[in-house]
Order: sequence, then C-alpha cells, then structure tokens
Amino acid sequence: MPISMYQVSIPVFVRSFNSLAAILRKGEAHGGDALVEARLAPDMYTLAGQVQRASDSAKGCAARLGGIDNPSFPDNEKTFADLQSRIAKTVAFLQGVKAGQIDGSEQKPIELKAGATTLNFTGQNYLLTFALPNFFFHVTAAYAILRHKGVAVGKMDFLGPM
Repeated sequence: MPISMYQVSIPVFVRSFNSLAAILRKGEAHGGDALVEARLAPDMYTLAGQVQRASDSAKGCAARLGGIDNPSFPDNEKTFADLQSRIAKTVAFLQGVKAGQIDGSEQKPIELKAGATTLNFTGQNYLLTFALPNFFFHVTAAYAILRHKGVAVGKMDFLGPM
C-alpha cells in the first residue's frame, strides 16, 4: 500500500513538535526566558520566531492540503511557557485534521504568496519540496539556537523517542 499524503504530513509534524517541546523544556531549565530572544545570526529569527514559523508552516500545510481554515495565532510569544502553548495549540489543530481531508490532495493546485512572488505547486510537490523542508528548517534552527547557547541537547533529542 502506498504511503498517503496524510501519513507524510500530520503525524510527522506532531512527532517533531513533541520533540521540539522537549527541547524547549531543556532550554528553559538551562537559561530561562532570556533564551527566547536568542538567535544564531542578526538576520535570522529568534528562537520564538523559529517556533512561530514552524507552527505557521505546519498548520498552513494542513489547511492548504485539506481545504480547511488555517487558524491565525498572533506572534506574541515572549516566554518558554508561551512557546509551549503555541506548540500545544498547533498540535491540537493538527490532530483535528482527518486523513480524509488530506489524502487525495496529490494533484490539488496549491498557490502560495511569498512577498511579491506567487508560487504554484501540486499538493504533493508542495508538501515534499516546500512545506516539509521549510518546517524542518525552522525546527532545526530552534534546536541549533539552544545548542549554540550551551543547552545540552543532541541528535536523539531532535529525533525524539523511537
């Protein structure tokens, strides 16, 4: 049986958010809320910004593929507790998406505005070449910020329980 669009998206996002939540708990224990504003480089998002973009990427993907409303969350997280809440709200939304809403979206036209540019994809191309890589970029950047700041996290923290 082939793998479905749902299997490649929603469970992957949820699993990674669970790992990210655990990593953030280690970050909070290490340096407190001051780390929420840490960044790797001046032109990159802060830790909060990375979590916000990961959230937006995952819920936007589910909404576009499923043809459902994308919940809007304000980008106002200032503490680790706020970031955990953002992750929890995102995971709750994702867990409410059913396989039947996503499966069969392989050829669905997806139009994405990126500034002045409009990107056009099929559902499968969007998921595999844009949504998943973009999501993992931001999750990885959040991990890297904490690692750079001395938080004791490693590859198994990123991958999560097996």
